[in-house]
Amino acid sequence: MTSGSNSSATSQQAEELLALLTLRFTPQLGSRRIENLCQRFGSAWAALNAPLTELRHTPGLDAKSLAGIGTAKPAQQAEAELGKLEREGVTLLGRGLPGYPAALDSLGDPPAVLWVLGPLPDLPTVPRAVGVVGTRAASPHALALTRKIAADLARSDVTVISGLARGIDTAAHSASTEAGGLSIGILGSAVNMIYPHENTALAQKLTLISEYPLGTGPATHHFPIRNRLIAALSAATLVVEGEWKSGSLITATHALECGRTVFAVPGLAGDPRAAGPHRLIRDGAVLTENVQDILNEMGWGQARTAPLPDLPPDQARVLAALNAPSTLDSLQASTGLGLSELQTALVMLQLQGMAEEVGGRWVRR
Repeated sequence: MTSGSNSSATSQQAEELLALLTLRFTPQLGSRRIENLCQRFGSAWAALNAPLTELRHTPGLDAKSLAGIGTAKPAQQAEAELGKLEREGVTLLGRGLPGYPAALDSLGDPPAVLWVLGPLPDLPTVPRAVGVVGTRAASPHALALTRKIAADLARSDVTVISGLARGIDTAAHSASTEAGGLSIGILGSAVNMIYPHENTALAQKLTLISEYPLGTGPATHHFPIRNRLIAALSAATLVVEGEWKSGSLITATHALECGRTVFAVPGLAGDPRAAGPHRLIRDGAVLTENVQDILNEMGWGQARTAPLPDLPPDQARVLAALNAPSTLDSLQASTGLGLSELQTALVMLQLQGMAEEVGGRWVRR
């Protein structure tokens, strides 16, 4: 291709991106209606320049949604947003343009544009990524297990995706980045409006994605909508804890609609936080206790665990056995150590920051 052809293609892509952004700012046009327009006319640019007589035949559009197409204000807002993007160092990806994740093809209403802050990996139709979701009010056991699984996913070159919320989301993001992996946060606010505020430092270690313009704050109705992106951008979704009706189950439902695999961690009988995962398991979700359950189901090979440090034999044996939250009885059975030797080894590992007791079970830190 000649340099002139390259320049022409780049110019067309810029025009299409601006057209997509203009449609995004047009009142009464949601993601599904914009997708319908682009499918009918072949591009956002063509849809913006189509006569009203043709626009009327687009599925899902009514008089209110037609009224704003081609008006001046959305175009002005789009131009202004492009200027803000450059100042903030944020990338805008447009549906059908280079860089837009193919994984979102599984949605019936993919966002017309995505705001991205940070490096975005290739997310093909079935990405090597797992969405990890759960309640904000997670139990200590669930938080410890989430950290273990997320870290092991990261070491196994699996991208961890979550929503940057308190609880399970925060544990998944922090553990995966601490293990040296890539973690993506899907926000219910703009990428420059971090919520909750205490996760601002954590957000700087993530790649952030949003379908909301810069400066948009969090809103209750944004979060169920963003859950579909977590589901679609992941080959599988892991639900650690969540009540019967929760955002976690919404994400799992979206995952099934996208043809994705759903994993669920069993919890304590009678605990409301276990109701969601138990329901999913009854409905066919993969019962999950460790990262290998996920890797086996997805055909992604063996887990790459962190190398064990140089430790005395008893401590090394106990640390190796802590591949999942374990009771003293289960550790005795797996290590063959007496209770006194086992407890001494656990105390030494705890003092070195390698293990901790959470909710009556021992976990590797």
